[in-house]
Amino acid sequence: MSILITGGRGAVARGLSELLTARGLPYRLGSRAPDTPGAVRCDLTDPASFPGALEGVRSVFLYAEASAIEAFVKEAIAAGVEHVVLLSSSSVLGPGAADSPLSASHLAVEQALTASSLRTTLLRPGSFASNALGWAWSLKSGRPVHLPYPGAYCDPVHEADIAEAAFTVLTDPARAGGAHTLTGPQSLTFATQLAILGSVLGRPLPYESVSAERWKSEVEGYIPGPYTDALLDFWASTDGLPTEITDTVERLTGHSARTFETWARDHAGAFAATAR
Repeated sequence: MSILITGGRGAVARGLSELLTARGLPYRLGSRAPDTPGAVRCDLTDPASFPGALEGVRSVFLYAEASAIEAFVKEAIAAGVEHVVLLSSSSVLGPGAADSPLSASHLAVEQALTASSLRTTLLRPGSFASNALGWAWSLKSGRPVHLPYPGAYCDPVHEADIAEAAFTVLTDPARAGGAHTLTGPQSLTFATQLAILGSVLGRPLPYESVSAERWKSEVEGYIPGPYTDALLDFWASTDGLPTEITDTVERLTGHSARTFETWARDHAGAFAATAR
């Protein structure tokens, strides 16, 4: 009984594959552009890649790409897939989720799966701790991070915890099905995250509070406009308002969720200062 892991280049997929390898459990790594031995082409926007990737598969770890989800569901059922674990997002629980660029794709995939005959488990992480990697360029070059809402809260969750949660629901039939909202153990502001990261790195990490308009102009060309607007709206809604924390990671993995400090230590090399 094989498991297909889609999005093979993603951090969660890599962590999940390592866990399955350690347990000697069979899996197939799928990617839009496979670059590792044994990986197969599985482009979630290209239905022609689905039959080969799904052959002999009984469980799927699925990234939330909505453009060809109906075709994927059809091919999965035809291949005999019994269980799909979707990496969704807690943003689907917010108001207007169907119209938001941050959540619409996740919600559409959730709806397609739950309307099908496939047994579906929904993993809904909040903010990935790895979002902090977006600050790396500024910090390595000694420039302050520009934050439109330094007091906005989020619930940074370590990608390793998401991978372990996925491993649990994929390999324990008693845990399959239902929806799980995953958060880190603390609700933290962006300013606090930078302070924690600075403590780990042993140097102060400056930030500058900027207007939403300035931040939007600075990321133009890197983040599509609709996404910048949605991000700014979301950060504004959480400015000064702590995020609700769940114990789901502990219930699924048997250990407390990893802290942002742990994530920062695990990724300290990504923020190493550029030599001058």
